[in-house]
Amino acid sequence: MMKWVFLFLLLTPALWLQGAKVNETDAYVAAVKKVTDIMVNDVTSPVAAARYYAYTNLAAYETIAGLKPKKFPSLSAELTHPLQLTLPAAKKKQLFSSAVLALWKAAQALLPSGSQLKPAIDSLAALLPPANVQLVDQVVLQITTWAGQDGFMQLNNLKRYTPKRGPEYWQPTPPAFMAPIEPHWNTIRPFMMNRANQFLTSPPVKYDLAPDAPFYKLAYEVYSVVNEKDREKIEIAKFWDCNPYEISQIGHVEFGLKKISPGGHWVGIAGIACKTKDLPFEKTVLTHALLAVALHDAFIACWDEKYRSDRVRPETVIQQHIDRSWKPVLQTPPFPEYVSGHSVASTASSVVLTAVFGRNFAFTDDTEVAFGLPVRSFQSFEQAANEASISRLYGGIHYRDAIDQAIWQGGEVGKLVRSKLDRYFDLLR
Repeated sequence: MMKWVFLFLLLTPALWLQGAKVNETDAYVAAVKKVTDIMVNDVTSPVAAARYYAYTNLAAYETIAGLKPKKFPSLSAELTHPLQLTLPAAKKKQLFSSAVLALWKAAQALLPSGSQLKPAIDSLAALLPPANVQLVDQVVLQITTWAGQDGFMQLNNLKRYTPKRGPEYWQPTPPAFMAPIEPHWNTIRPFMMNRANQFLTSPPVKYDLAPDAPFYKLAYEVYSVVNEKDREKIEIAKFWDCNPYEISQIGHVEFGLKKISPGGHWVGIAGIACKTKDLPFEKTVLTHALLAVALHDAFIACWDEKYRSDRVRPETVIQQHIDRSWKPVLQTPPFPEYVSGHSVASTASSVVLTAVFGRNFAFTDDTEVAFGLPVRSFQSFEQAANEASISRLYGGIHYRDAIDQAIWQGGEVGKLVRSKLDRYFDLLR
């Protein structure tokens, strides 16, 4: 009993200090939050964060599959590029702590600041029989080795991206005028898609500043919506901002503001849903793994289109051609505009979570409380995803066609994950 008390203290000390009852589902959600916190402090890009969530939660689930293969079959053979796992035997009764150990060990190996997890890892490993630690080590070794072959390590060796010439193409935006983030992310290996361009969107509306041109109308809509200064729209925009690269300026001093990524926000929502539903621990891990796989592929599809169309952001167009003094509600993130990454990720996430929890699953989202924002309540995941999508217009960082096409693309990625992994969704019912 003392071992379990120590474990729960390790994972969720605040809950114990408040005298709250802690179960394994709560503890796993807290364990994932520790990984999220490291990514926030590392200023992890949205695409890289989705990749880390996928491999770490997959490691946790494959540990469960290694201990209870009849009830929870491995996902490894279902992937587009199958992962062959060879695992030793271990004790099933240590399932929970073994899975958390795998989550953290995978994060330790993959995240730039993953070493921060070492004290928690050492304490947790001390509670497990050697056979379970050996199984976890094999899961993590094989998954992280496989991760090392997905193209991520080669990104820095690829040709440096140079912004294209022409007013229709993306240009760096204030205040930091950062270089574009991960222009070669479409070379990363997907989990369920066959290729990065599997779900091609319609081309963006053609750049044209004639007053009656569709593009000009799109830009003017962004300009007008922001100028409304509608309090609710501003609150929605800020709630779904999720820009890890926001820079604040005081005089000549610039400093970064720590923020969660879009994927991190939806992983937080998944944790809320699992706790609300009181989902069993094993199913909570599987839910996180399915969601993370969808997020990973959604960002690959989105980034493939971003650097194909390479479209200019509203901030650049509006300040140069409509109103020099205009500013968006949100800080423009450092990559091309078309399509909206948050909209792709949110829609894919809503498809996956709806398949797990149902269409009319009401929840209160407190994911952003740690970042100084109030809670928001939703009647469904689809409602939340739609609000996240339109928030990009309210924030002044996306045109409407980029949002609409992103919703379609994210939906296709979500449906692909849903159909290819149908039997795993059946396990969650």
